[in-house]
Amino acid sequence: MIFECAKLVKIFVVTGGCGNFVAGFALTCEMKQKNTIDMLTGPLFGPTLRFALPLIATGIVQQSFNSADTLIVGRYCESSALAAVGSNGPVVNLIVTLFLGLGVGINVVVAACIGRRDKDAAARAVSTTGILALACGVATMILGTIFARPLLELLSTPAEVIEGASTYLRIIFIGLPFLTIYNFGAAILRSVGDTARPFYILLAGGVVNVALDLLLTGVMGMGVSGVAIATVAGMGLNSALIVLVLVREKGPIHLELRSLHIFRKELGQIVRIGLPAGLQGLVFSFSNVFILSAINSFGAAASAGSAAALTYELYAYYLIVAFVQATVAFTSQNYAAGNLERCNRVFRLNMLLAVCTCGVLNCIVVWQKGFFISIFTDDAAVVPFAYSRLTMVLLWQFIACSYEISGGAMRALGYSMTPTIITILGTCLFRLLWVWAVPRIGGTFDLLMSIYPITWVITGASVLTAYFIIRRKAYSHLSSAGGDK
Repeated sequence: MIFECAKLVKIFVVTGGCGNFVAGFALTCEMKQKNTIDMLTGPLFGPTLRFALPLIATGIVQQSFNSADTLIVGRYCESSALAAVGSNGPVVNLIVTLFLGLGVGINVVVAACIGRRDKDAAARAVSTTGILALACGVATMILGTIFARPLLELLSTPAEVIEGASTYLRIIFIGLPFLTIYNFGAAILRSVGDTARPFYILLAGGVVNVALDLLLTGVMGMGVSGVAIATVAGMGLNSALIVLVLVREKGPIHLELRSLHIFRKELGQIVRIGLPAGLQGLVFSFSNVFILSAINSFGAAASAGSAAALTYELYAYYLIVAFVQATVAFTSQNYAAGNLERCNRVFRLNMLLAVCTCGVLNCIVVWQKGFFISIFTDDAAVVPFAYSRLTMVLLWQFIACSYEISGGAMRALGYSMTPTIITILGTCLFRLLWVWAVPRIGGTFDLLMSIYPITWVITGASVLTAYFIIRRKAYSHLSSAGGDK
């Protein structure tokens, strides 16, 4: 992977800038037709890591869009600007997670077509995805730019923060069609095991984002507007390159721009699986937005400290998501092919890898919290709130693997609504009640943060139980239909 990253940078330098870089990148993609992974036969550990590691790197680079904004604003602007950028994270996630859920539906549907070796159905799903990505992105852009400030006012965003926060949020919403196109395109590639090229694409966008951050904010002094514009520019490059890859792709996941069409059957399958996953993420983020409102009630220092600590939670979350996506893709293909025992092995392996990697890395961050928080801020009023969130939330985040992995496995089996309902009840409802109760009992910031590990335990136990029940039902149905091989 390091070699490929170096090669990507070399292409940029040798070709002499962004214009020729696109052509050079296209040539690289054309030379690398063997980006898929055999999910149906052979050992699992190596292919799972080949699938997950680029996804982890992708998540880190993707989160670095916002982290770079937070870092540069924290260094070149006042604390109020840091709070303005950081406080938008849960708001943006509220929308983005809905589309990530639809991406799960795309992944499952296309992967199942590959498992059944139904190339025509896969092509129809890809064509449908192209229209869906554009429609979702444009609709969200329009609604987001209209309601950005009212939403922030509803969340009790501090007065010294709201002007910058609303400016940042409106600009980000303008770039959401780019983000949607990239995420949906990456979901198509993941369905055949190609997680490397989405990473290279995102890396290119990340380089552009950071460079423009430094130019627009560090040099030109544009503040939150500068970092938002830089983020949108990176998104734009990502979307252009992912479309270029799919257009040049051979086989069932080839994207034919001139004949894009919505196919009702494939759209129904994507929505049936993806919409509940997106709804879960939407309600999940909705509860976090209410927690953000409670955090804001502690003042701008609490908002800024929480934003700095939240960065590491998001990094860890993308690590978990990588193994969730591996679970979804591998289980979808193997279940469609009737390899039931291999589905069980996929679940066990990804659960183990997610818990261990998330637990170890988060312990390191908490152990060295002084260093990791100092990257973003050294404000004496902000740091204690950041430390509190690290020890109360980040340290226990590995528990969330229990419901994330098992929920992904259920969606791959075609049961998407069950984990959604359990997660909404087990996590979101409890968090809303907690946000209501804490100020009424004179609660501290630590007490507010403690709701995260509490709800992770409740939801994890419930979703795991449901998974084993659903798995038995799904396997029995497949076997009775003559699908067990």
